[in-house]
Amino acid sequence: MKTYTIAAIPADGIGVEVIAAGIEALDVLAEKAGTFRFRFDRFDWGSDHYKSHGVMMPADGRDQIRNHDAIFFGAVGAPDVPDHITLWGLRLAICQPFDQYANVRPTRILPGITSPLRNVSGPELDWVIVRENSEGEYAGVGGRVHQGHPNEVATDVSMMTRSGVDRIIRYAFALARTRPRKLLTVVTKSNAQRYAMVMWDEIAAEVARDFPDVTWDKMLVDAMTMRMVTKPETLDTIVATNLHADILSDLAAALAGSLGIAPTANINPERTFPSMFEPIHGSAFDIAGKGIANPIATFWTACQMLEHLGEKSAADRLMRAIERVTADPNLHTPDLGGRATTRQVTAAVIAAIRGDNA
Repeated sequence: MKTYTIAAIPADGIGVEVIAAGIEALDVLAEKAGTFRFRFDRFDWGSDHYKSHGVMMPADGRDQIRNHDAIFFGAVGAPDVPDHITLWGLRLAICQPFDQYANVRPTRILPGITSPLRNVSGPELDWVIVRENSEGEYAGVGGRVHQGHPNEVATDVSMMTRSGVDRIIRYAFALARTRPRKLLTVVTKSNAQRYAMVMWDEIAAEVARDFPDVTWDKMLVDAMTMRMVTKPETLDTIVATNLHADILSDLAAALAGSLGIAPTANINPERTFPSMFEPIHGSAFDIAGKGIANPIATFWTACQMLEHLGEKSAADRLMRAIERVTADPNLHTPDLGGRATTRQVTAAVIAAIRGDNA
């Protein structure tokens, strides 16, 4: 029997609650399948670790998780620790050195959930956003001088490399090719950013020649926000820079009903390093400990992890369970306008997994 070793990093806020729910569901899926099992190694890194040790994770943290099959990550951020410390000290400290350059965020309207767009039904909003996850606006290049003085200067430099742009656009074209519509939208801002984004456009056109079966178009990022709201049915697979896709994917999650249902995969396609799977919603300290966090995003994220591990049938079983649960308004958590608890939703998903004989 295959054993998958998973590094579980609940981290901060509701991350602790939803990762526990995800582990519970994954163990039941493994039991149901009978052909694989999980070994979860828990790493209590995050803001509490920072308060005790001055760092978000140990200096050898990456070495401790380097040989795991995948990383199951909760959320990072705390109200009493600066955000740039929590983000760069843990999440980005894993994503960038492990070259998880493809951030993949599927979005669709699940059964029983009403989009804020109201007249949009499921088939009209079924997207995958591919975010460049290693460079661009979040490359970490910049600095500050003369701090505290009137002439203080601070810079954040967006760095785009030909190899980095080529590989993410190529990844997006390949992903679009696997989807029924074979449609890709390349998001840009080359009218104002006349160097790096012009290169982005040029590389997209070059890569497109290798994918003649994929229909593609180009969209300025500001116009893209309007298209997502007014013409969602015209979109399918989307690729954008680190910053642009970060913003667009949050909009996509809101249009699908809630950040509480949105999954994310940070993929190292070459599998040189483990990939990391995390819900999109953040640490949400305003509801942490109340037992009302929506675990659906974590379950959907677990589907992505299962697919990455090659356990497609288990991923499909979990997705069916998710859809059965979201279809019942009595099982909606407060972010979806309901009163259900994390525990109730988790129990319902597990019951659906156990009852699935497909």
